[in-house]
Amino acid sequence: MEAESEPYVRLATLRTLHRVVADLNAARSLAGTLQAVVEGAVHGLGFDSAAVSLVRPDGDLVVAAVWELEESPMGGPSVLLGQVGSRESWDRLLGVSDHWGTLRFLPYDRGWAVASDIPRWIGDGPLPVYANDWHPADGLLAPMYSAGGDLLGVLSVDRPRSGKRPGAWTREALEMFSLQASIAIGNARLRAEMQRALARLEKEQQALRASEESFRQAFEYAPSGMAITELHGAGRGQLTRVNDALCRLLGRPRAVLRQQSFADLVHPEDRALLERTSAESGRAELRLSRRDGGYQWVCLRNSIVADAAEGPSFLLTHVEDIEDRKRHEFQLAHRASHDALTGLPNGAELKARLGRRLCSESQPVGSAAKPGEVAHPSPYGYPADSYSAHAAYDGLEGADPYAGPVHGYGPAEDGGLLPGLAPGYGEHVHAVVPAEYGPAGDAWSGPFRSGPSAPADKGLAVLFCDLDGFKSINDRFGHNAGDAVLVEVARRLSGAVRDGDTVARLGGDEFVVLADGIGREEAKDLAHRLRNAIIPPMRIDGRAMRVGVSLGVGWAGCGMSIEEVLHTADERMYDEKRARGGAVRGARGERSHRRAG
Repeated sequence: MEAESEPYVRLATLRTLHRVVADLNAARSLAGTLQAVVEGAVHGLGFDSAAVSLVRPDGDLVVAAVWELEESPMGGPSVLLGQVGSRESWDRLLGVSDHWGTLRFLPYDRGWAVASDIPRWIGDGPLPVYANDWHPADGLLAPMYSAGGDLLGVLSVDRPRSGKRPGAWTREALEMFSLQASIAIGNARLRAEMQRALARLEKEQQALRASEESFRQAFEYAPSGMAITELHGAGRGQLTRVNDALCRLLGRPRAVLRQQSFADLVHPEDRALLERTSAESGRAELRLSRRDGGYQWVCLRNSIVADAAEGPSFLLTHVEDIEDRKRHEFQLAHRASHDALTGLPNGAELKARLGRRLCSESQPVGSAAKPGEVAHPSPYGYPADSYSAHAAYDGLEGADPYAGPVHGYGPAEDGGLLPGLAPGYGEHVHAVVPAEYGPAGDAWSGPFRSGPSAPADKGLAVLFCDLDGFKSINDRFGHNAGDAVLVEVARRLSGAVRDGDTVARLGGDEFVVLADGIGREEAKDLAHRLRNAIIPPMRIDGRAMRVGVSLGVGWAGCGMSIEEVLHTADERMYDEKRARGGAVRGARGERSHRRAG
């Protein structure tokens, strides 16, 4: 090539350059591009060998491609493949070399500038005779830069086939070729990065599709209910997706549920709990309505699903059926608070109900409630339907609504109401002992005023009932007959009271009735009804048996203790028993009758 003068360049030489540049752009990978660079330098520019050292991500340069016209018997430059030189050593080498435009020429007498870590191969060749001859230790380097000026690599050429140091034409051609090579290498790197990015994207999309499919299957085929709730926009709170298990649990088709929200399904008493749980992304046990009109106890577990860029996206709710557990809890609570023989509230439950109705603030006898105080929706501080959506389970028919909330779903405990009152159900109205009219002293507190009673004439009556003749039945017919009598007495007492009154078995043959909101005359009438209900004979095991009853009427008022209330009614009962000549107390003050059951 050097024999041709600059004004006269053979067309064949131009064709060769055009072909090698085209080969650069036709390579399909970075490795193919690097190989096209070294082959083009050898076949198109008239050198016997060429190598490309490519800049790695850490900045050092590694020999990435080598080519020589004829393979050397000792391996030639190919032994340099994969060897690494530091960036610092390469920068120093390029700095001390002669600048031929953008090229760098390192004459053999400056070989001291080549650091030991720079890969180098010196082949056999004739020593120079003239000053322009090529020395085997000479080196010609063509640094390649990106469009931004960053070093991409270095093209090293060796042993010009003319035996001379390259002239102006060859230098310019090498400069043009290295420029095209840097463009081709940059494009190849960009294509490689794009291919890697596309591969990563495809892998991520595959993983996302697999994750979505796994979520879909876990959601759709979960054994318990699952729902997705919208958190934003006009559809906030609406169920956007439900699974078959939730549809079966609530007995509602999917299309219907997707038009509703949990707020539409929740029991009215559990609405505040639902709203609080939805806001806090937590757990709650509440009741959801079924298609048949009943309510289903469920445990809701909420998880907020958030997007990394947009924040919370939707609410994922796990709906677990806890109906059996709630039924079991109700049964345990009922057993703990009710008499096993008669099914009536036991002594502990009786005292608990009195405690919920009374407070520590004393009230004068016959005084009216203070203005602005609001009565409870039902006696003893609990709404009548708050205890459960299932008021009667198997074996628990007739469950008493005044037992208070069941399963722990009572009101909030920060209502700030008076002591002894379950908070959250309205303002407390003091229990006041009704005023007496006329002389006192008889068992029924004297004569009464006719006509409708004023508010001060209403109070909480406590009727203490003690069976007469029960011990003889136990002794004569046995405890089984005695138990049957107690069960029948409990049935008759429950049938004689008003709806909302409490009939409790205190123990043995003693029963207590709580009747709120009645006057003294009404209490007297109630006592007569109770007596008349018990007196008729009852048939037990084919035998007619009869028991009597002694009744004492006491009154519960705020400021009184539970023991004081019961003791007062008990004393009234014994006053009547003594007046009628019945069994009373022994020498030590003990009761002469025995407790049974």
